[in-house]
Amino acid sequence: MANLFYMKYASKLLLILSSVPTLLLAQQSQTDSTQLQEVHIQGNRLQIPVSQSSRNIQIISQKEIQSLPSTSINEVLRYAAGVDIRQRGPFGTQADAGIDGGSFDQTILLVNGIKFSDPQTGHHMLNIPVPLEAIERIEILRGPASRIFGINGLTGAINIVTKKADSHSIFAHTYAGSSFENREEEGKKGIYWGKGIQLGGTISTEKQQHQLYLTKENSNGQRYNTASDNEKIYYQNQFQFNDRNALQMMAGYINNEFGANGYYAAPGDKESEEHVETVHYSLASTHQLGNKWFISPRFSHRYNEDDYRYYRNDLSKGRSKHYTHTLSGELNASYKSAYGDLGLGLETRQEKISSSNIGKHERVNFGAYTEFRTSQIKNFLINLGAYVNYNSDYDWQVFPGIDVSYLIGNYWQIAASTGSSQRIPTFTDLYLNQRPANIGNPELVSENAWQHDLTLKFNKDRIAAKAGYFYRDIDNFIDWTRESTAVPYQAMNLGKNQVHGVLVNFNLLQPLGVDQSLRFQVDYNYLDPSIINKTENKILKYGIKSLKHQLVGTLSYEVKEWSFTTANRYLERISGTPYFVSDFRVGYQRNNFRVYGDVQNIFDEEYLEIEAVPLLGRWVTLGVQYNLKFR
Repeated sequence: MANLFYMKYASKLLLILSSVPTLLLAQQSQTDSTQLQEVHIQGNRLQIPVSQSSRNIQIISQKEIQSLPSTSINEVLRYAAGVDIRQRGPFGTQADAGIDGGSFDQTILLVNGIKFSDPQTGHHMLNIPVPLEAIERIEILRGPASRIFGINGLTGAINIVTKKADSHSIFAHTYAGSSFENREEEGKKGIYWGKGIQLGGTISTEKQQHQLYLTKENSNGQRYNTASDNEKIYYQNQFQFNDRNALQMMAGYINNEFGANGYYAAPGDKESEEHVETVHYSLASTHQLGNKWFISPRFSHRYNEDDYRYYRNDLSKGRSKHYTHTLSGELNASYKSAYGDLGLGLETRQEKISSSNIGKHERVNFGAYTEFRTSQIKNFLINLGAYVNYNSDYDWQVFPGIDVSYLIGNYWQIAASTGSSQRIPTFTDLYLNQRPANIGNPELVSENAWQHDLTLKFNKDRIAAKAGYFYRDIDNFIDWTRESTAVPYQAMNLGKNQVHGVLVNFNLLQPLGVDQSLRFQVDYNYLDPSIINKTENKILKYGIKSLKHQLVGTLSYEVKEWSFTTANRYLERISGTPYFVSDFRVGYQRNNFRVYGDVQNIFDEEYLEIEAVPLLGRWVTLGVQYNLKFR
């Protein structure tokens, strides 16, 4: 039976990718200026080109985002190597993001280098008001990120980099989709569907740029009690005073309301729902002092309201209301010398919560970092540094690390890195009292990890490839456990979580004559995790769903105004049945209009990413975009 199962999915994958060899061989002798994009990593304090990085970093460009069969950031990230997106509902309603087997609380999410993480719970990490149209690229840093971004970057970081307005423009985008399956809810007829509309515009002059986007989405779900109603507002500006001084501001608002059947506390939460409001704003400036010094102060504030209703029809019991404030301030600086680049910085962060079942708590965090990068030793690129952190609840911690790469000829690079990181428990981990579903544990200690990576890279013209291995060792690993379904889940330190990982990537961008091009990318990731100590006879809430095998393949073909993309995922978790999901997008663009059609889960696969939450079967979406630039 097992052989038949794997043959079934192998045949589907071979069917979709069978045309690749012929396409790759076509026009191989032709040269074209189109190459794999070279960008500077904005999330890194020293702004280094991705090709010169010794870390494992993936870039998802705006062009790739537009070609993928996705309407939300959550859906885009599910095609990223090593990223585990566990969705609970369509249209990006609620999802968790982990990297290389890490949990949603062990990953840092940033927008333009500014943290969007929430101290209540990582479940709110992807509450981002930025529409896909406003994104220039997404940077994914795999491995310990605490040396660069401070606490909670235990397994990696995701940095969303927005566009800079370069003209006056207006933008409109509307889309609608359905599974064409009949609704399950008693007394409610029809099929499951969802729709959305986005409106926006930009203003750009020599000295200032402004962007504003409004989004409205609603859906009656994909199964019983999963309907959603979402609004988003995003604003961004930049004032360029002169060549050396600039000021930037971001502000965003999200209001999400959704049915939460099975989302957090199955099977008792069939009638639960959640209302989440998030406000975020930040102010940053950049200053070039002479030819060597660069400084950038930043300030940001994030406010979140989370109203979780265990019984949506009886608010007198099982209701949790949480209010969190996060205030952050940073001062980053860099200095260029003949010996290399030096990065320096200070950071402070205040976190507060007032909650009906967590209580009132506050903690303060202070951090300082230094990093040095040099290429003065022939064929070597070296980054080393450390982040020193003090937390009012967890005292002092130091995160050292070093990245070294050796250039072999013009195209090959071998890179090695080692570093440490930390994740402090969320307020939910520590103090939640949500009986009969979940209870916190105020005795928790912070998670600490070391990770070691070795990667071989190849980059020539339109071809990029890499293969690597990593080993991560987490002390005091945190998961939610229980001994039977008759008792609540409780957060516990479970001892060590050791992970061996292997990654392979191949990326090709190939012109195929006039007005034709092909992009092909395949990623394979293997994880071998083991949790040592304190796990006998316990049910784990999140660890049991960690990825073991992940194979992602995308193939995009463009010819004149048309584009075609097939995106395919095979995933096998530590427990549960492996699954294969194939998605497809066809698009047509003419002048200012763009029309596309998506088919997600073509083969109508039944699968779970979260316990007790069956995900979308076959879902068809049609969308229309209009983008008019005035200059």
